[in-house]
Amino acid sequence: EVQLVESGGGLVQPGGSLRLSCAFSGETFDDYAIGWFRQASGKEREGVFSISKDGGATWYADSVSGRFRISIDNAKNTVNLQMNSLKPEDTAIYYCALAYYRGKRYFDYGDRRSYDYWGRGTQVTVSS
Repeated sequence: EVQLVESGGGLVQPGGSLRLSCAFSGETFDDYAIGWFRQASGKEREGVFSISKDGGATWYADSVSGRFRISIDNAKNTVNLQMNSLKPEDTAIYYCALAYYRGKRYFDYGDRRSYDYWGRGTQVTVSS
């Protein structure tokens, strides 16, 4: 069983920055990826940014290009999402998730259906 816990959310003004962290624990015995997703009120959960265990592969949504960046610290089992130049439309609950590659006929870094374990989320609100 894998557990994921998000932190770092909060209220920020437009143009501001936040750094989200995802701490994961448990038996991560196989190769995996960690993804950040978000869900705004009344909308479906969407992919934001993902990274492979070795950091060699990343994926991100067009809407965050040039503003967000992701990093993984395998020694601390932590994935960080640095969010800059935040906009009101970035307001959502942000979730991190872990996906194992093995056994999947279909794998997409940005598709929530590829992910096996989820955290409970952290609220990000961008407002003046």
